[in-house]
Amino acid sequence: MAYQQPYGGGAPPPNQYGAPPPGQQPPYGQQPQYGQQPQYGAPPPGGQPPYGQQPQYGQQPQYGAPPPGGQPPYGAPQQPPYGQQPAYGAPQGQQPPYGQQPPYGQQPAYGAPPPGQQPYGQQAPYGQQPPYGAPPQQPYGAPQPPYGQPAYGQQSYGPPDPPSTGYVVPAPHIQWDGSSDARALRKAMKGFGTDEKTLIHVLVSKDALQVDVLRAAYKKEHGRDLIADIASECSGNLEEVLLAMVRGPLAQDCHVLRTGMAGPGTDEEALNDVLLGRSNADIAAIKALYTKTYRRNLEADLKSELSMKTERHFLMVIAGTRAESSAPVVPQQVEQDVLELYKATEGKTGTDELLVCQVLSSRNDAQIGAIAQVYEQKYRRSLEAVIKSEFSGHMSRALLHQLRSGTDRALRDASLLEDSMAGIGTKERLLLNRAVRAHWDKAHLQRVKQAYRARFHKDLGASIRSETSGDFERALLGVIGE
Repeated sequence: MAYQQPYGGGAPPPNQYGAPPPGQQPPYGQQPQYGQQPQYGAPPPGGQPPYGQQPQYGQQPQYGAPPPGGQPPYGAPQQPPYGQQPAYGAPQGQQPPYGQQPPYGQQPAYGAPPPGQQPYGQQAPYGQQPPYGAPPQQPYGAPQPPYGQPAYGQQSYGPPDPPSTGYVVPAPHIQWDGSSDARALRKAMKGFGTDEKTLIHVLVSKDALQVDVLRAAYKKEHGRDLIADIASECSGNLEEVLLAMVRGPLAQDCHVLRTGMAGPGTDEEALNDVLLGRSNADIAAIKALYTKTYRRNLEADLKSELSMKTERHFLMVIAGTRAESSAPVVPQQVEQDVLELYKATEGKTGTDELLVCQVLSSRNDAQIGAIAQVYEQKYRRSLEAVIKSEFSGHMSRALLHQLRSGTDRALRDASLLEDSMAGIGTKERLLLNRAVRAHWDKAHLQRVKQAYRARFHKDLGASIRSETSGDFERALLGVIGE
């Protein structure tokens, strides 16, 4: 995603529901302070409430107000999805002109319309909506859309989202020389003993593009593989943190998926963390590298690890047919989604699990946020509470993850970090994977830290210090910028 304005920028005044965006938009990427939401239709407040007063999970603001975590109100321009950033080296906070995707990372290999789907921006003739659950209208005799195709008017409008930083293979060229860091790393691992502090210092500050350059520079300077050398010189949790950094975000996602499905049992949290709430372009990149690296098919592996409706849920997810972030929030579609979700859960005996899975797997974050707001306004119960009461186990956690991606992505990730440290014992592998995943998007990381402080009344760094020690503690603190 593009670098955001520093956390806590003033909120734009809400639009009248259903009105087009005003002629003068707020600065692109500007977001309201965390947890400060205007009432629908009210003028901007003269004084902001104390920082950190945001609704609990499942308590939605009035429909039409921007959801927590920076979703714009209905009719405002959509933000780029999580992970997309401007051209390498641009100062943080500097935005490209509204409507222009950053040139960096725009690859023609990603973003073509799914097979059988209308070209982006084309809609069915006015007034001819297909019934809910049907694929978009297609010419007579056209092939059927793939499994998981978005339903009910869910075409993607505007340009497709480019891959997140670090999800383009091969990586784009950047003006950065990693040779001096490569020499420092080799010196830290050469001879008797290992200088862990140097390894931590050099590696935990790197961004997603620098690690690619650094691996190549290490190979060129020393004729050695950096990943193999770190694996031979380090061990335990420190080894895992450093390897997660050196692999970069895309290869690390594939590694987490493979280790989560290898051996007995399935790491359900790993599947949720890597695959849910992702852009179509990132899903395509993950599937491609997973196959290239492990000579395995991700869909086939998911089928072997999951079963029944949870399996079908994840097949919808990896079909990569979510609405792009440029697809608008259409009030009529939101109302229809809310009605169908109610009829599939509280409004009937039993639950239509797959309909709920389909809605949350095919809508973009802004649409999910609007659905959650309208559902609570209409039925006086949060959609989160409905999911908790109607679902259980892995499917419940997966649906909540998708819902929270749309209602408050920063709070979602803050809560996941807390979950990895809460209770008796710390889930070190889960903690380090989640911390490293947040590291790759610096602006998002700052929002996560703000959300963590607001929700749990303590600093993320303080929690890590209390739950870890030694080199592992130093590495994790470096990963989150402390």
